[in-house]
Amino acid sequence: MARQPARDDPQDLVLVEHPASRRGPDGAALDPPEPLPGVALVTLNRPRALNALSFGLLLRLAEAVEALDADPGCRAIVLTGAGTRAFAAGADVAELAAQDAASLAAAPGFRGWDRVAAVATPTIAAVRGYALGGGAELAMACDMIVAGDDATFGQPEINLGIIPGAGGTQRLARAIGKARAMELVLTGRRVAAAEAERLGLVTRVVPAGEALAAALDLAAAVAAQPVEAVRAAVEAVRAAAEVPLAAGLDVERGLFRGLFGTPDQVEGMAAFLDRRPPRWRAPGPPAGAADGAS
Repeated sequence: MARQPARDDPQDLVLVEHPASRRGPDGAALDPPEPLPGVALVTLNRPRALNALSFGLLLRLAEAVEALDADPGCRAIVLTGAGTRAFAAGADVAELAAQDAASLAAAPGFRGWDRVAAVATPTIAAVRGYALGGGAELAMACDMIVAGDDATFGQPEINLGIIPGAGGTQRLARAIGKARAMELVLTGRRVAAAEAERLGLVTRVVPAGEALAAALDLAAAVAAQPVEAVRAAVEAVRAAAEVPLAAGLDVERGLFRGLFGTPDQVEGMAAFLDRRPPRWRAPGPPAGAADGAS
């Protein structure tokens, strides 16, 4: 967790690039740029504070991600932190120390983690350096985590006399199991990227300087798939962490049946039978829009 965050930088707390561009070593933009259609990049922008998650930053982050979720041109979102030292070193402890139970319950920013987790668009965290406390919870709120080999994860809240309060106990236990989660939460022990991968916490580990590029490439691969099927798959896999097996199977089967008769299902199966690459339709309004397209 960040102990004493610096004052916010004057620029925006959250930067959005849509469409995002492919990146080279250490996240450097390529020259000329190579846009990645359908991919958005969202950057936490408090590098002097190790991207500590103030309520203002969380509120702005939630608004940015929800706006991208509503954009039919956005098919995958990569979330990262500015600089190379931290994805997010934790919540803003100075801000938290001034709270009480009532003020926390009323704080809109405190719901930022849940709002990020709720978007229908698949999300990928690109993690370098520290992802501690609220930073680890934010990474786990994403659908996938690409970690640089310099990444460090942990839930150190016990050392402050509190517990994780933004999903750290629940998502961590679902990711790595009760016994391992209990040890990390009760001791505050940090785990390096290699151990996080062994525990099943992260999707993949890459050399530190390649973390953002790898996450963007993964997002581009997802964005190239048929959007209705991607959103259905995201909903189904998320259900596995939320409901009992029988209920999850009902969710899966309903989503599976619902894709039949859609243009991309017809095209995908026709292309398979014709032994040719499928030609997915261009993105339309997101699921639930008035015209029913996705």
